[in-house]
Amino acid sequence: MLRFHHIVRVSLFASKASTFPLTSLSLSTSIPKRTTFALRSQMTSFSSSSSSSSSKLLFRQLFEKESSTYTYLLADASHPDKPALLIDPVDRTVDRDLSLIQELGLKLVYAMNTHVHADHVTGTGLIKSKVPGVKSIISKASGATADLFVEPGDKVHFGDLFLEVRATPGHTLGCVTYVTGDASDQPQPRMAFTGDALLIRGCGRTDFQGGSSEQLYKSVYSQIFTLPKDTFIYPAHDYKGFSVSTVGEEMQYNPRLTKDEETFKNIMANLNLSYPKMIDVAVPANLVCGVQSKVIMNS
Repeated sequence: MLRFHHIVRVSLFASKASTFPLTSLSLSTSIPKRTTFALRSQMTSFSSSSSSSSSKLLFRQLFEKESSTYTYLLADASHPDKPALLIDPVDRTVDRDLSLIQELGLKLVYAMNTHVHADHVTGTGLIKSKVPGVKSIISKASGATADLFVEPGDKVHFGDLFLEVRATPGHTLGCVTYVTGDASDQPQPRMAFTGDALLIRGCGRTDFQGGSSEQLYKSVYSQIFTLPKDTFIYPAHDYKGFSVSTVGEEMQYNPRLTKDEETFKNIMANLNLSYPKMIDVAVPANLVCGVQSKVIMNS
């Protein structure tokens, strides 16, 4: 695993009606295995169970209606600079997100993606053009352009808290899930930002971008369903109005992933979904961090 030598402290923000913990990364162009990023997390009315870590996690869940995408803002409000990160930003809502960050007095440090999206253009490139110094992050396995690359087992630290990087391929080859830390000084319950690997009562399709229903099933069961049952599930999308679930709920009620593996693969093979309308635009753009001009120049 890779080790980060630069530590950036970041924080997190509390969503609509809930408060939960998070973490952030550090600086480097490529993250070695066992990378450790420093981060301090904070949330409204959340305090760590450890007396030595009284920081609060700040967390916001933001929605983009055209692609039904959730973007997550996390920041360390206890740090003097109030560093922050965005998970899965969308180009259409960059101005909204940056305005909120400014209103809250945060300093955006990272713009990170769970995978190369096919249904919207990531906002990471646009954010970098508007906020100098912001670093983009994506998994090394994604094959995409970014400032920092994460691999399984890496830890993204914000101050005293951290996010684990878990490989959850199957929807795409490079999907990862970011999970808050498992230690006595980390916020509880834990939070998992699952991208498209696990949705609320569903999962991402597996018929494009190197997808594999067999691989997705194994990813969810080995990397997400092994988390504590009270771990909050925050997906990249929702199409039915849900905003959060838990590992325990999905293990009991997910109509696809409660089935055995063969039944799951059969379900996924017979979804008969239409060709993604944005894929021909979104994937090329997202492979270059959402910078449209690079797509034009390279075409």
